[in-house]
Amino acid sequence: MKKEWRKHEKQLYLPKDKPVIIEVPKFNFFTIKGKGNPNNDFFAEYIGVLYSISYAVRLSYKWDNPPLGYYDYTVYPLEGVWDIADKSINEKGIINKNNLVFEIMIRQPEFVTEDLARTIIEKTKKKKPHKLLDEIELKSIEEGKCVQMLHKGSYDNESKSFDMMGTFCKENNLKRISMKHREIYLNDARKTETEKLKTVLRFSVK
Repeated sequence: MKKEWRKHEKQLYLPKDKPVIIEVPKFNFFTIKGKGNPNNDFFAEYIGVLYSISYAVRLSYKWDNPPLGYYDYTVYPLEGVWDIADKSINEKGIINKNNLVFEIMIRQPEFVTEDLARTIIEKTKKKKPHKLLDEIELKSIEEGKCVQMLHKGSYDNESKSFDMMGTFCKENNLKRISMKHREIYLNDARKTETEKLKTVLRFSVK
C-alpha cells in the first residue's frame, strides 16, 4: 500500500486552525541552510535542489538494484525552520526578511541511509548538476513536544496565528524552548492564491 502523508499522517501535517499539543518523533530529512529574504530569487534554487534529490529517492525503485527496504510513498512537503540572524536590528512586531536565517528540508522515508543519501546526491550531480548539492545534509531531527496549528492565508499574517499559539501556551502552562519555529508548506505559493495558502506552524515547548 502506498504511504501518503495526507492520508496516513494527518495529525502531523493536517491540523485544524486552532492550536494543539503534539509529540513529533524522530524523522530523517534532506536539509540545507541559508540566510536572507525568501522572496528573492535565490530561495527558489534552494527549494529546487531539495526537490531534485527527493524525487530521485522516490524514483530509485527504477534502478537495477533498488534501495533495500524501498516502499511506495508520496514525496513529503517542503518544511522550513526559521530564526533571526541579528535580533538587535529588528523592531518589535516587524520582521526584516533580509535578516532571516533558515534551514529548509524535506522529510525522507525510513529506508534512506547515509550511504543511500550519498549515492542519490552523486547521481543527481551528474543528471542535474548544481553547486548547492554540496550543501545538502541528511539529518535525523526529533522535535518532541510541540504546539502547532494551521495558518491560512499570507505568510505576512502569521503573527496572528502565533499570537493564538502564545495564548494557548499560557493557558496550558507551556513555555517555548526557543524563538525558532517550523513551517510546513501544504501548497505551492507560486501556483496558489495568497488567501488559499495553507501552512502548518509549529514550535517546541516544555
